[in-house]
Amino acid sequence: MITHIVLFQLDEKLAGEEKKSHLAALKADFEQLPHTIEELVDLHIELNVNPAEKYDLALIAHCEDLQKLHDYAVHPDHVALVGKYIKPYLVSRACVDYEE
Repeated sequence: MITHIVLFQLDEKLAGEEKKSHLAALKADFEQLPHTIEELVDLHIELNVNPAEKYDLALIAHCEDLQKLHDYAVHPDHVALVGKYIKPYLVSRACVDYEE
């Protein structure tokens, strides 16, 4: 089993209620991906509650192997959500994939 953890820092042009709304919609939509992408065992988003830290959210996903992780990454449903919620606002990204 591969655990895929990605941290995202989004642009400061998202702030206040707009940022809260954006992150809530991002979380809701991304957490639906296991229903449409069979390579995902599960996926959840955790929103950072500590304003002193630079990353806004963590995406945690599980796939059976690295090939299925790759297939998830290029799946059109995933690519569409990244294009809608992440790409236009991305400042920084960090990722760790490990095998359990």
